[in-house]
Amino acid sequence: MIILVVDDSVTMRRMVKASLRGLKNIIYFDEASNGLEAIEKLAIAQVKHIRIDLIVLDLNMPDIHGLEVLKFVRSYEFYQTIPVIILTTRSDDDSRQAAKAAGATCYMTKPFKPQELAWKAQILLN
Repeated sequence: MIILVVDDSVTMRRMVKASLRGLKNIIYFDEASNGLEAIEKLAIAQVKHIRIDLIVLDLNMPDIHGLEVLKFVRSYEFYQTIPVIILTTRSDDDSRQAAKAAGATCYMTKPFKPQELAWKAQILLN
């Protein structure tokens, strides 16, 4: 299984990967440091017929907002079934509702509990 971790903070990407490393059947973690890079990695995966099994996505990024990345993911058939966990500092109801309306599978706020992220990811990967 392949997990794409999208966050502009290298520290946060490392924390997410460390939290999910113990999940069964994880083959590879891919990373993107911004929204544009995430879209590029998804496009490359499609061309190479590589299936991304889960996306962990931040909302606040400097170039393309995570919500726009989520809308991109949900607008293409190849990506529509990929579960997306939003992991963000935005705890307001408007952000949560916007993410859910755009197709987020799960919404979590930072700081997060590693065990909770791993538990939710494992459920989504089964």
